[in-house]
Amino acid sequence: MTCFNKILMATAAASAVAYAGPASPVPPAISEGWAEQRNHMIESQIIARGIKDPAVIDALRNVPRERFIPETDRPLAYGDHPVPIGHGQTISQPYIVAYMTELLQVRPGHRVLEIGTGSGYQAAVLARMTDTVHTIEIVEPLHRRASAILPGFGIPTDRIVLGDGYAGLPDEAPFDRIIVTAAPPKVPQPLIDQLAPGGRMVVPVGPTGETQQLLLITRDQDGRVQRTADLFVRFVPMTGEAQK
Repeated sequence: MTCFNKILMATAAASAVAYAGPASPVPPAISEGWAEQRNHMIESQIIARGIKDPAVIDALRNVPRERFIPETDRPLAYGDHPVPIGHGQTISQPYIVAYMTELLQVRPGHRVLEIGTGSGYQAAVLARMTDTVHTIEIVEPLHRRASAILPGFGIPTDRIVLGDGYAGLPDEAPFDRIIVTAAPPKVPQPLIDQLAPGGRMVVPVGPTGETQQLLLITRDQDGRVQRTADLFVRFVPMTGEAQK
């Protein structure tokens, strides 16, 4: 794949706000059941686009995405696009969830922090891969909804936090992995400070309403931090302190 094609595919396929590219084949009808749609999504949207990590594929195959979408929009659960969840927020396109999770390289035993619980789907996928996942959501109705769902996926209520994710969770730090699912204009320094040696953070960075850059931030065993630019994406903005 050429560099140009990779960027073009990334811009279309990784959008967390709107999908603007060739869609995969139409999923099976609702009457065929959620499991069939989930498997079709895995084959046509995830594996076909190059996701290889068996743990990521297993998590997506075993977390019922439809559970995290408001009932009126559940027929859209396995479409090749993000889906609104209310309050100006979305559940990200399945491919971008898979891509960011694979880039994070979560392994059993890792302590993971998610900024932006949203629907709770990303947190549930992470909880399938490791036992310790903390997640923060600033929008109270979304926090309440996720708090009612996520304990059933192995995340205790005391790890489902209502608050401004800009500050992270210093009392629980350090974290082996941090994932940010809303875009700040720059990487919050508190999150970098809470990344453990050997840790990885995935975060979209850039202005609201424009194309943003997905960054991979790593900290080596000597504490040195490195930033690597990855896909071009579009996410909803990180609110709260990040906007000041």
